[in-house]
Amino acid sequence: MEICKIERFQKEIGVSDYLEGYVAVEEFLEYCKACPNYDATWSCPPFDFDVEGYWKQFSRLLVIARKIYLPDGISQEEGFRILGDLKSEMTRELFEMEATNPGSVSLSAGSCSICRNESGCTRPAGQPCRYPQTMRYSIEALGGNVGLTVQKLLGLQLEWMEDGKLPSYFVLAGGLLMP
Repeated sequence: MEICKIERFQKEIGVSDYLEGYVAVEEFLEYCKACPNYDATWSCPPFDFDVEGYWKQFSRLLVIARKIYLPDGISQEEGFRILGDLKSEMTRELFEMEATNPGSVSLSAGSCSICRNESGCTRPAGQPCRYPQTMRYSIEALGGNVGLTVQKLLGLQLEWMEDGKLPSYFVLAGGLLMP
């Protein structure tokens, strides 16, 4: 099946303004604790660094989102396959943006999935990340409120699955932190 439509959105904001209006590290750490990726992937909390300090290494954030409309009647499995493919495509685009913006670092749309085709992330085994050069944090892992971000900066609302039914669209949100 094919995707009906993909809309692209982006908006730049100063990191200090983003920290003030959209980041609540302690609040989102509590949400992260309820996720199976907590302390199970290197891209997710808990971290051994100061999260606010990480943000403050940069001066600007380019928030990038894709709104993906799914065809009616699509299966959950197919919907998630499409979403995974588009997340991979967005990751490639973000890495290309990094390459053309020296000193920038991308923020993944959701948690890291680099090792999904291998035996999984090495963190639970107490081993270092296999791919530290390509592992990226997500906005939410660093305490950013993605729902508020896409709503206020991009005019989008997130939709969620209900009763096992896919929403009419998904929103993938990532970004590019720039010096």
